[in-house]
Amino acid sequence: MVKNDLNSKIGQATRWSATTEIIAKLISPLVNMVLARLLTPNEFGVVATITMVISFAEIFTDAGFQKYLIQHEFRDVEELNKNTNVAFWTNLFVSGVICVIIFFFRDSVARLVGNPALGKTISVSSILIIIAAFSSVQMARYKRDFDFKTLFFVRVGTCLVPLVVTLPLAFVLRNYWALLIGNFASQLFNAIVLTVKSKWRPSLFYSFKILKEMLSFSIWTFFEMFFFWLTLNVGIFIVGHYLDDYYLGLYKTSMTVVNSYVSIISAAIIPVLFSALSRYQNDEVNFMNTYYTFQRMAAILLIPMGVGIYMYSDLVTLILLGKQWMEASGFIGLWGLTSAIVMVYANFAGEVYRSKGHPKIALGVQVLHLIFVVPTIFFTVEQDFKILYTARALVRVQMIITSLILMHVLYKFIIKDVIKNTFPMIISTSIMACIAYVLKKFHTSIGWQIGTIIICGMVYFLVLFICFPKIRREVFKKKYNIRAK
Repeated sequence: MVKNDLNSKIGQATRWSATTEIIAKLISPLVNMVLARLLTPNEFGVVATITMVISFAEIFTDAGFQKYLIQHEFRDVEELNKNTNVAFWTNLFVSGVICVIIFFFRDSVARLVGNPALGKTISVSSILIIIAAFSSVQMARYKRDFDFKTLFFVRVGTCLVPLVVTLPLAFVLRNYWALLIGNFASQLFNAIVLTVKSKWRPSLFYSFKILKEMLSFSIWTFFEMFFFWLTLNVGIFIVGHYLDDYYLGLYKTSMTVVNSYVSIISAAIIPVLFSALSRYQNDEVNFMNTYYTFQRMAAILLIPMGVGIYMYSDLVTLILLGKQWMEASGFIGLWGLTSAIVMVYANFAGEVYRSKGHPKIALGVQVLHLIFVVPTIFFTVEQDFKILYTARALVRVQMIITSLILMHVLYKFIIKDVIKNTFPMIISTSIMACIAYVLKKFHTSIGWQIGTIIICGMVYFLVLFICFPKIRREVFKKKYNIRAK
């Protein structure tokens, strides 16, 4: 009975989370399409630099407490509330300290990231760190309770803010301040609504004993988050140092555009997956079945999406960014292909490590990947932009290999079964790709390419649902049920 109730919560949470990301990604591209035509790659390059600094500082404000509150099994609600209070006040204090540090050393920080003129802008933007501290712990409580319905309304509201703030400012200002003010408004809306609607309210309680217990898990999660941030942003730092704002804008925006679409699936599934695996961490059968079920559901969309972005990269770039961004087309295509593969075979593995209470493993994977990424970028950044982005995308294969091996050695996942679990999607996508290749030979017009995408999508799902009836039944069943691969 308890298992069925939990499965029902997981199913409802997945549906709300998926709906959230779909609607959010219908709104965000419209905003980005307009902004990409109003602002130059240089403006986006400046914002990329500022975002890198702020996102780095936010790692310290959260310190892994959000994942701890979701993963840990508490004795009762009172213990949960006490731990939440400790996490909240710690986040708030640390964020305040970091904002003060950034304010006094703003010019040094700006020089460090390769843009000395951004000192004041970085200082003002650091306010976002405090705002994020208000919403981080609140969000953890919603995710722990599988209350993704509330998160749906908050996220949709947050995505609508740029329509009424960022776009009007972009028309008037025509510079990066439109993006920064829009980000500020979105984060402020997110923090206020999450706090107002939350059942939990902060109280004047603090315990260093609880903090010590939390840090035994969170400190490793913090370091993992740090190295994850470093992996994502080390390229921005190096490219910004060796190349100009134009190529920095191409580099960062290419990854941002792709990630925004891949995250439709990843952001919908991973939070629910982590919460579900955490609740099943001591039930090996349901733990593995949950992993395989979520992997299949993600692969149904991610694998054809990655191949589609790769094959239609010119069209994707033209529609989403405009002609001035066409030099980024190759990077967008290759990053889209590798992102889908990494998500299906590597990123889900990270949720396994953390849900089992082993953040050290996730940290080790990130550190090892960074060891491969840094020299790859250094050796290619001054050669040619195409060589740079090709190497940066392909080096991600290392993370996939490492994750599959660790899953097998540490948690008894069979590598063959992990790949076989996505075999129906691989076959269907291969057939779709062959048809796309042939159809693209007939004409190169935008209308024709859009038409071929629709045809290929129909072919993919027809092959998938006709040739693999188990997948069809799983997709269309009304009641969520964890089952084996």
